[in-house]
Amino acid sequence: MGNHNSHNRLSTAGLLISLGIIYGDIGTSPLYVMKAIMGDTPINETLVYGGISCVFWTLTLLTTIKYVILTLQADNKGEGGILTLYTLVRRKAKWLTVPAMIGGAALLADGMITPPISVSSAVEGLRIIKPDIPTVPIVIGILFFLFMLQRFGTQIVGKAFGPVMFIWFFMLGALGVINILHHPEILKALNPYYGYQMLVNYPGGFWLLGGVFLCTTGAEALYTDLGHCGKSNIRISWIYVKTCLVLNYFGQGAWLTLHVGEKLDENPFYGIMPAWFLPAGIAIATIAAVIASQALITGSYTLISEAIRLNFWPKVKLNYPTNVKGQLFVPSVNTLLLLGCIGVVLYFKESANMEAAYGLAITLTMLMTTVMFTYYLVKIKVSRVLIGLFVVVYLGIELSFLAANLIKFSHGGWVPLALGFSIITIMYIWLKAFNIKRRLTEYVRLSNYLESLKELSVDETVPKYSTHLVFLTSSAKAKEIESKIIYSIFQKRPKRADIYWFVHVDTLDEPFTMEYKVHHIADNDVIRINFRLGFRVEQRINLFFRKVVEDMVKNGEVDITSRYESLGRQNLTGDFRFVVLEKFLSYENDLPFKEKVIMQTYFWIKQFTSSESKWFGLDTSSVKVEKVPLVINPVQKVELKRVI
Repeated sequence: MGNHNSHNRLSTAGLLISLGIIYGDIGTSPLYVMKAIMGDTPINETLVYGGISCVFWTLTLLTTIKYVILTLQADNKGEGGILTLYTLVRRKAKWLTVPAMIGGAALLADGMITPPISVSSAVEGLRIIKPDIPTVPIVIGILFFLFMLQRFGTQIVGKAFGPVMFIWFFMLGALGVINILHHPEILKALNPYYGYQMLVNYPGGFWLLGGVFLCTTGAEALYTDLGHCGKSNIRISWIYVKTCLVLNYFGQGAWLTLHVGEKLDENPFYGIMPAWFLPAGIAIATIAAVIASQALITGSYTLISEAIRLNFWPKVKLNYPTNVKGQLFVPSVNTLLLLGCIGVVLYFKESANMEAAYGLAITLTMLMTTVMFTYYLVKIKVSRVLIGLFVVVYLGIELSFLAANLIKFSHGGWVPLALGFSIITIMYIWLKAFNIKRRLTEYVRLSNYLESLKELSVDETVPKYSTHLVFLTSSAKAKEIESKIIYSIFQKRPKRADIYWFVHVDTLDEPFTMEYKVHHIADNDVIRINFRLGFRVEQRINLFFRKVVEDMVKNGEVDITSRYESLGRQNLTGDFRFVVLEKFLSYENDLPFKEKVIMQTYFWIKQFTSSESKWFGLDTSSVKVEKVPLVINPVQKVELKRVI
């Protein structure tokens, strides 16, 4: 991966990338937040001042204090997100697996709602110019283009989108200032009393929190995208972003107070624009709303890479499009999100219909983050008084938002929850299957077989299988090996080799570690290599193994010259062959019904994912894949009667 992490340091390029891939969701919320709060009721000052006050304090308490200031502290060597937070606190309590799964699944589900609503809102804005424009085909076309663009990496995408978002935020701030000057009294809404008045005294005021919450839906993606941009770039760029957002919200509030008593018949976002600027404003808003999808798309890639390491998700292919640290692209997730987004567009058709489904899932993710961040504060030994204050404030706020969003359930809110439930099901099956398989794995002491390996190595009655035979082992202990590997070497088909190599890959909680250790179990006969790789390091074991062998040859630790006499005289290198043992569910199992369903589902899903050899980056021309039966719970009683 190298040390190419300049984008994580504070820089103009880093700030620009942050604007391009992180703030799209939060940044385009002025398009619909005040419209959602006002609803169909006539405009009145209590609603305007209260709504603006609630938006300002939501951005301050949730986005600024909870995420930008506090939660970004819980990073793992520059990586963020709810599953990264889980890795930092999981030793505190086993049950934290539950909120980690719920939060991760809800965030992925929200990734299938955010792009459709953002792009639909943008395209529907064009109806001001052309009322009969067909939206669904255009939305699907734009989404397809957006997801195809992802394969070039977030650095390229961020640099392309960043300048546009800079112009967008400048436009928001400028329009806001112009309208605030017309009615500066709106600045009184900075007082939280006005928000309190709306929530408590205005009829149905509490339920308006569902609309208020839309102003901060991108905060969780901000944390998840930490590894793509870096903490300093996010924090500094947020000052600019929040200033522009607040100015625009207050500008909309100023415009609304000039229309008290009237029914809202146009979007206040476009209402604050001068007529001569409207075409340009719509064009910029359209582009910005398309870009708004980016934060959750890149966040989803990060989330899946973490889930794989935690055994929450199948081992799918991970691509690193650039050599910049933190950049990631997951083809299968890109396709899954694209199909999910197209399905949402075809089902809801209009952004107004999607608003009912928007916000409920991400509220659950925020709640789960609060639960786990509380444990993080305990871990770093923060004062109990401060921890208690954090819990009371943020559970109170987020539970209120959850209650207000629950009224959306029957109007479409069930869609992201159904998607989230499907994702949780996959996570649960993968984790349970991992634990069930671990019950099976039997390890034996390698020392018991060293003499046999040496004898087999020189037994010329057995055809030589390979000069160098390499097995991937899951045993964390250098002195142990799976019994299945011993079975493969001696019984399935005797595999004679000059040198037996055992390779173990340990994926660490740290993101970018690249270390290895060599154990000479029997000089020039049996060698074990332990790789310690960060969870964001591409598993290129073929390349890494070759590099280790080259270093060992230079140090005189091993002789890889072919031991065939004719080839050895020419100093030719012996051939290397990897053997990968892939398990299948044996018919000899007698599992309880629940475990049987889990394992059958696990192997059914597994056939659509990357093979072990592809996951570890092995050259297929030098790999032998052997199927070994997975016998977890063999049948205990077989009643057979012999007859004459």
